[in-house]
Amino acid sequence: MPSVSPTLAATMADAAAAVTDALERILPKSDFPEQKLFDAMRYGALGGGKRLRPFLVLSSARIFGVADDCALRAAAAVECIHCYSLIHDDLPAMDNADLRRGKPTVHKKFDDATAILAGDALLTLAFEILADPRTHEDPAVRCRLVTALAKASGVHGMVGGQMLDLIAETTELDIGAVTRLQRLKTGELIAFSAEAGAILGKASVQHHNALRAYAHDLGLAFQIIDDLLDAEGTEAETGKSVGRDFKAGKATFVTALGTERARSQAKLLSEQAIHHLGVFDGRAKHLEDVARFVVDRKN
Repeated sequence: MPSVSPTLAATMADAAAAVTDALERILPKSDFPEQKLFDAMRYGALGGGKRLRPFLVLSSARIFGVADDCALRAAAAVECIHCYSLIHDDLPAMDNADLRRGKPTVHKKFDDATAILAGDALLTLAFEILADPRTHEDPAVRCRLVTALAKASGVHGMVGGQMLDLIAETTELDIGAVTRLQRLKTGELIAFSAEAGAILGKASVQHHNALRAYAHDLGLAFQIIDDLLDAEGTEAETGKSVGRDFKAGKATFVTALGTERARSQAKLLSEQAIHHLGVFDGRAKHLEDVARFVVDRKN
């Protein structure tokens, strides 16, 4: 499979910078007594990262000619959800991680209680962004975005998957259960990110379904590589703590399949994801490139 192109790297970097600028404008800052909370939110959300989910929002939106300002707000909302999940995942009661994106985690930089509140605030801010008329002039579209993101990030999505992830520390899971866990924990938010452009663009059911199928395969490929990086990577490469799943005794794609089968499965899923995009007749080139990127990444 071809390596990531310099063009994609530059495009993703430009998109990440645009999303960071949008978050910089949206996130609260003041000299109010609760400034510590604002500082923790900004630390957790503005501290770098690939901004993969926002890139999926922006790329899918361009397929349907959605205005950049609208797409950027939806992308910022998704990143708020993602960053909240990282802040909470890193807490002592969850993964107990000290490092994220090459820096101390939010609870290490501030404290546990402030980290919990910062995550809560980013979660609710995401829906405030989507409900704002600046995200889309049609209230029905805004309602669809809010509903879809709530499902993707709630008990039938990311939060439910996180509960299964905690259960996996004490219960042996087979490959089917691991796949379901990761579809919920990682895949549903990625699926929303890819489908958000279709919602904003009022696209056909066929196009919605194609993007959802693409994103589900992409999400599983992404998670397999995450498992491989946790098993084989270093903190210097990944920018976060590694070996946590092994230490916790969690079932992962690597423990279920072995490293070579897991890597082969990730490549197969990437190829399947690209196949789903055929319906767009070459208009989804960035999404195709992302499917290749996720299996080649080192962090």
